[in-house]
Amino acid sequence: MLPLSLLYGFATVSYYFVYYIFRYRRQVVRENLSSSFPQKPLKEIIRIEKQFYRHLADLVFEVIKMPNISKSELDKRVKINNLEMVEKYYAEGQNVLACSAHYCNWELGMLALGVKLSATPYVIYKPVNNEVYSNWFYNLRTRFGNAFIPMKQTLRALVATKNDATMFCFAGDQTPIRSEARYWIKFLNQPTAVLTGLEKIALQTNRPVLYFNMKYIKRGYYELDCELICKNPKETKGHQITDMTFAFLEKIINENPPYWLWSHRRWKHKPNIEEWNQA
Repeated sequence: MLPLSLLYGFATVSYYFVYYIFRYRRQVVRENLSSSFPQKPLKEIIRIEKQFYRHLADLVFEVIKMPNISKSELDKRVKINNLEMVEKYYAEGQNVLACSAHYCNWELGMLALGVKLSATPYVIYKPVNNEVYSNWFYNLRTRFGNAFIPMKQTLRALVATKNDATMFCFAGDQTPIRSEARYWIKFLNQPTAVLTGLEKIALQTNRPVLYFNMKYIKRGYYELDCELICKNPKETKGHQITDMTFAFLEKIINENPPYWLWSHRRWKHKPNIEEWNQA
């Protein structure tokens, strides 16, 4: 119930505990940053690392605030640019696919989309095992009109909504389980297993693919740019759409590294020689 201006005070204190005392996933973050930016000196890696942990502390308290945030405050804190592109497709009777990443405050961005779009955004997610945690997040994420669909029910939801104006949103940087790691790319200087579900659906339906590029403006304020990745997926070849979305994300991260989720064990899977030679 407290205002964000006060919650950020708690976030600042939390940063020092998380980074210096509890050292939450410090080794994971350091390894991820060092491997992603091998050209950067250690001093620069540590600077980015500290910025990341400051942002992570802010992110936690922004999420804590989300169950009570008003539509007017959400509108003030998240500006969405070029959303008329999506509405134009809706007006023409065409559905769309969208890709985003765990960058800036993706939770706040998705919540803002539910307020500002004329049709329901369908967000594809991977359920977690903790039922209490999962239910809390589900209620939080859907309070302004978003629909959240478990990943395994994506095709069923597509069929059920084929006659409605829809936008299906995917978090493109999620890690597949090892048995489903069938496509590998070089991403941030490392062999990376990626999900290809967005591209498969794009090729089957020929829905335009958009990217929601979230930008950090200042503490508690973000902008979300809606950008076209591919207008006619059936004209693409191979894994071109997947490659384009990850090239786009890599560019975003390289421009402003601290705001990606570096504490995630993104590179826990390694390709064998055959898989990497094929890639």
